[in-house]
Amino acid sequence: MGMLKHDDGWRLPDEIWEQMEPLLPPHKPHPLGGHNPRVSDRAAMNAILFVLRTGCPWNALSATGICSSSSAHRRFQQWDQAGVFEEFRRLGLLALDALDDIDWSWLAMDGAMAKAPLGGEKNGPNPTDRGKGGVKRSLLTEAHGIPIAIAVDGANRHDMKLVCSTIEDLQLGRPTPTPGSPQGLCLDRATIMSRYANGSSSLALLRISGHAGRKRRTSAKMRGFRARRWVVERTHSWMNRFRGLLIRWPKKASNYLACLHLACGIIAWRSAGLLG
Repeated sequence: MGMLKHDDGWRLPDEIWEQMEPLLPPHKPHPLGGHNPRVSDRAAMNAILFVLRTGCPWNALSATGICSSSSAHRRFQQWDQAGVFEEFRRLGLLALDALDDIDWSWLAMDGAMAKAPLGGEKNGPNPTDRGKGGVKRSLLTEAHGIPIAIAVDGANRHDMKLVCSTIEDLQLGRPTPTPGSPQGLCLDRATIMSRYANGSSSLALLRISGHAGRKRRTSAKMRGFRARRWVVERTHSWMNRFRGLLIRWPKKASNYLACLHLACGIIAWRSAGLLG
């Protein structure tokens, strides 16, 4: 994953801003006029990225000098409702697809849990954290680890129950599997055994072969294909570098999902090299 010019981790590089700026809804002038000058969209987006990168509270933004906390949070809500972050992520995946960099031959899915101390929507007791409130993100990646679908639910939700909702979030048209180009999905053993125990045929309907792949072994069911679950675990590690995702502070599930869209979009655009 190549680094971009002028990328210090919390300010959007020029290359990424050029892709995001056209997605922002037009500004409506204040009906009364005569108010303070409006904060630029780029400063507000840098403030949003700063919160995502560092995990700091919104109220701490005013001390940074980037943007006031009220302006940044208000703009974040407006842009989330306008679908800016999800579209930014979708366009990044389309850029990768245009470069033929999406490898559908082998997919990987896994879940990761994060603390959610303030509760809210899609929150549940975390079985690995003494029943404290938590959220689970289910991530689907292609063979290289690029996130292509995501879903969130309470931490007590079993991974098996998130398989369908995660696959339904695909932002790209998946090529039809054929005998000459099959598609496998690497899951952890607990997930795939639960699927069979419950008699679910969701993967069969999608014509995806599910495998309980081990980290360093090839699946015996698909000779010649590497059943690699470590790629999705690595992608979860990439996303954890956005510290705002490690602990979910927003009570609204849509706000947390918007942060995930932004993080996945940045990963996709960087992997695409911003189309040169």
